[in-house]
Amino acid sequence: MSTRPLLMIPGPIEIEAGVQVAMARGSLSHLDPEFMQAFSRVLTRSRDVFGAPTGQPFVIAGSGTLAMEMAAANLVERGDAALVIDTGFFGDRMARILERHGATVTRVGGVLGAASSIDEVSAALASSGATIVTITHVDTSTGVLAPVREYAALARERGALVIVDGVCSVGGEDLRMDEWGVDLALTASQKALGAPPGLAVLVAGPRAMEKWRARKTPVGAFYVDFGEWLPVMEAYEHGRVAYFGTPPVQLIAALDASLASLVAEGMDTRCDRHRRIAHAFRSAWTALELQMLPINESVTAHTLSAVYYPQGVDAALVARVREHGVVIAGGLHPAARTKYFRVGHMGSTGLPEILTTVGAVERALAASGWSAAMSGRGVAAAEKAW
Repeated sequence: MSTRPLLMIPGPIEIEAGVQVAMARGSLSHLDPEFMQAFSRVLTRSRDVFGAPTGQPFVIAGSGTLAMEMAAANLVERGDAALVIDTGFFGDRMARILERHGATVTRVGGVLGAASSIDEVSAALASSGATIVTITHVDTSTGVLAPVREYAALARERGALVIVDGVCSVGGEDLRMDEWGVDLALTASQKALGAPPGLAVLVAGPRAMEKWRARKTPVGAFYVDFGEWLPVMEAYEHGRVAYFGTPPVQLIAALDASLASLVAEGMDTRCDRHRRIAHAFRSAWTALELQMLPINESVTAHTLSAVYYPQGVDAALVARVREHGVVIAGGLHPAARTKYFRVGHMGSTGLPEILTTVGAVERALAASGWSAAMSGRGVAAAEKAW
């Protein structure tokens, strides 16, 4: 029996046994027919997960930040006007990446725990003249869920490209690229996709690919250039081999296994399950008299919880929770880093993980002197909500 603590941070997450087995297999050549089939399935299934039947998937070795950089490097040329809808730390990171690639960036939002109103975004679009709009679907630093569909509709009305950072959402939150008019969405393997860290995953729609093809200047970064990777993706999807850089064979095998599980569950069912998980955790936090960082239910993510420490409790709580067998994360947003903790609840999370996590937090709070945690009410509330 494993004595390893339960991993409940907002990525990496606990991975299913079948994914671990796929990852642990002996290495295959990247020219092996078995690997070609696995990579082909990964690319095809990515379209299903992103809701993008017309999209072009890219799966390359790297982190979520590399996926963000790949989007900017290919779609931005110097002087392009970009609007960043800022809901936290990673909105700020996207802005800095866009600026590095020559964009003139306007930011809207940035209020801790909030998402900009439709009127605020509309006004910012009008004043900035943005041709690119970026949205962080779920900001991992704040747990804020952005209304992507509504924002994307505004951007498309003005002819702007829509880029969605889905690192903490894809595979757990509803995303329908084609239906909602999202031109490029990106994620990483270690969050709601349920695979180990190490893969950047993007799907670029037709308008994004058209923007890239119409560039007046070469892409400024060799490794992330669509032009280098597109022949590779097209070849592997059709059972052929093309070479640019050696693909991470074991990671692709793990992602193949995790996407198989995800697609078998079905995206609608999976997103519904994540909503149930979130409801159970929120019920527990309410019962424990804890306040969440997002300002209201409508902007609260289903893939993680960001929760303020109660009065008299500080960031030492994170270590105390680990003593009770569960790993959670501290705060990340610079404006409140020491004031809150985060719990990831993505992938294969179910009732056992929910109760184990809530129980550990509850016991750690009780040990810290928080009276609302001394009666077991959090666990009872989570179980009842589930």
